[in-house]
Amino acid sequence: MIVRILGEGQVRLDDSHFAELNKLDDELLAETESGDEEGFRRTLGALLDAVRRLGAPLADDALEPSDLILPAPDASLAEVRTMLGEDGLIPD
Repeated sequence: MIVRILGEGQVRLDDSHFAELNKLDDELLAETESGDEEGFRRTLGALLDAVRRLGAPLADDALEPSDLILPAPDASLAEVRTMLGEDGLIPD
């Protein structure tokens, strides 16, 4: 799966990592819904760090369609709210 982090680029990520990412995504969804800004910041950072750590970056000139788009690290709680589906950022 190809994941894009807005403002950073794309990463190829094996499907086997999605259980770990979904756990963070569930936390992020709960923090966004409750307006927990501190928790939101911490969990968004952890989610993006996990994608970077577990994935392999694609070359800057690669033109692959993204299967999943994640917010930029500095995205606001309100911006992420507009990106959320009922399952969060990462569909189950």
